[in-house]
Amino acid sequence: MSETKTLHRNFWVWEFEKEERWLNEMAQEGWALQNAGFCTYTFEKTEPGQYIIRLAMLDSSPDFESFMEELEAQSVGHCFSWGYFRRSAQLGPFDMFSDVDSRISHLNKIGQMVRLLCLANLLIGVTNTFSGASLAWLNLLCATFLAYGLGRISSKRESLVEERQLHECIFSP
Repeated sequence: MSETKTLHRNFWVWEFEKEERWLNEMAQEGWALQNAGFCTYTFEKTEPGQYIIRLAMLDSSPDFESFMEELEAQSVGHCFSWGYFRRSAQLGPFDMFSDVDSRISHLNKIGQMVRLLCLANLLIGVTNTFSGASLAWLNLLCATFLAYGLGRISSKRESLVEERQLHECIFSP
């Protein structure tokens, strides 16, 4: 029977890179992600550095599943729209978003979800305020926090757009 441990950590959707970094640090210490859920991570004891962990906002297309199979990546959990994948480090680098355009596309997908949640909370909060609901402030607070996250995602996206433009200027004849 393999040794396992379960940890509880919270990451905001716009902190997915921080979450991925933490999961890979755990893998480097010999604790590979075995399962992931809402703020819950189960790790199994492995050889240090045996796996590389990646996160992605899931795409419902069969092309994404085929892409993961081609990369020889194993799905180890889902949380809402997020997928957690691991792959043997012996297979080499594991990048699902290896170019600037794919990273921008991924951030656009995340931004759309956060924008939808922000607008929903804003509309519910405003509606509840006018109808006299006592907890309307909670939805307005959530909308404010999500707007902050949307700003963080937009900032990352703009940095990548600038990077792409820089590469186009350098490499275009």
